[in-house]
Amino acid sequence: MKRRFLKQLGTFALGPLLVLGGGTALAQPADYPNKPIRLVAPFAPGGAVDILARILSERLAPQYGQSVIVDNKPGASGHLGAQLVANSPGDGYTLLVGTIGIHAAHASYRKLAYQPATELQPVMVLGEAPNLVLVPANSPYKTFGDFLADVKAHPGKINYASAGAGSSVHMVTALFELASGARMAHVPYKGSGPALVDLMAGQVQVMFDNMSSGMPHVHSGKLRALAVTGPKRDARFPDVPTIAEAGVPGYSGTSWFTLAAPASMPAALVNKLNKDVERALASPEVVARFDKLGVNHTPNTSAEAAAFFKTETVKWNRVIEAANLQLD
Repeated sequence: MKRRFLKQLGTFALGPLLVLGGGTALAQPADYPNKPIRLVAPFAPGGAVDILARILSERLAPQYGQSVIVDNKPGASGHLGAQLVANSPGDGYTLLVGTIGIHAAHASYRKLAYQPATELQPVMVLGEAPNLVLVPANSPYKTFGDFLADVKAHPGKINYASAGAGSSVHMVTALFELASGARMAHVPYKGSGPALVDLMAGQVQVMFDNMSSGMPHVHSGKLRALAVTGPKRDARFPDVPTIAEAGVPGYSGTSWFTLAAPASMPAALVNKLNKDVERALASPEVVARFDKLGVNHTPNTSAEAAAFFKTETVKWNRVIEAANLQLD
């Protein structure tokens, strides 16, 4: 496969660990959709998931001639909303915008009331993006090197924000700690929106946030970007180095976002949704908005998305095990 998200990812790629459920209990109705669709965004408003859900809602509603309602259900790093979708009928009227934390890093939670790997299935991977290492505009850290030196000199003393324990923001930060040997104090929030408010206020010192939610605050001058987490510099921030360039060789971590459905949804309806969403994402307006948000989309089928989930689960399970990330 030429698509980046279907490739094995370095030493973390050890083979598939999860089998995704796919239901056939329901037949695809000929008139789908004939009522409003509920699009669950399992984080607080203002973060990357919420932003992408609203873009998708705006594009699908006129295509379908039905309302596509974004329903924010924050809690348990996205698992509260994901469980709601998993327990819903597979009729296409309740869908989920998902993340690493839900689909590939769920092993960090010891006691989930549902099984993401078997009770949810992917419709597609909506996009992938590097994160930004962000600090307040008045932070003493002028470069990533300044930050790295201080966090190593004062283990456990620097507070970092995340969109929730086990979220993609948490996981790319945990990967940094593992790769660098640095240790910080984790302050989880119910989404990037409230975390960024506290970061700008100086209540926490740093956040490895999704580019789509953090970038506007860099442009407004309220936050400073010290590094990007991806394998190469991002064209939107050509002067900002990668973490690997700036002092942690070999580091690379990105966030990705999905459209997912209950496992009971029949393949015919999954395929229809995949094609309809791909049509919406292919519009020049959405391409431009995704680019502005720092999200890179490559067309993919539900089967390709499932293969990607497997590879990413292996990668993040290694991080969870090595960092001993066990959450209640």
